[in-house]
Amino acid sequence: MKLLIINASPRKNGNISKRLLLMHAEAERAGISVFVENAQHWNIRPCIGCMKCRSSKYCILPEDDSQRVLALIQECDAMIIGSPCYWGNMPGTLKLLFDRIVYGLMDENGLAMPVPLHKGKKALIVCTSSTPWPFNILMGQTRGTVRAIKEVIGTAGFKVSTIQRGGTKNRPAITERDARRCQKAVRRLIRR
Repeated sequence: MKLLIINASPRKNGNISKRLLLMHAEAERAGISVFVENAQHWNIRPCIGCMKCRSSKYCILPEDDSQRVLALIQECDAMIIGSPCYWGNMPGTLKLLFDRIVYGLMDENGLAMPVPLHKGKKALIVCTSSTPWPFNILMGQTRGTVRAIKEVIGTAGFKVSTIQRGGTKNRPAITERDARRCQKAVRRLIRR
């Protein structure tokens, strides 16, 4: 089994990064092959909206990290996406990727309805927010971020589960409970 971990956080030692490190270690303990991608290191040009990828099944822009990351998504059996909440949404680096690789995530039928290309794969979305719990969910902060990411990868066919954590400004440390939750989520994700 191949697991892809995408870290969309710009903070090397932030809440998302710490959780993803725990998950990475748990997957390796289980003998899983893990690939890690840090969105902050990507060089991806913005989509120009030409729509050529819909018919050609490739992006006409010069090759950049979007094609490389798409190949990793296509090869993986499961994926973890860690994302901080930016005003109830994902960071722009992750959105740039999704805009550029939509042709590799889903096709479309004759009615222009999406057809998933990754059916049967699993994904876990990990999201943190400085907004305290339960307001991170009630006010659409982590819930909005999860919804936006799930819209893309769920439509691509991934079966999605989530971990949402609010209040990280006042409680930045990962508790023992947080660690157990992360490890348990990885075990569920890699179970066949």
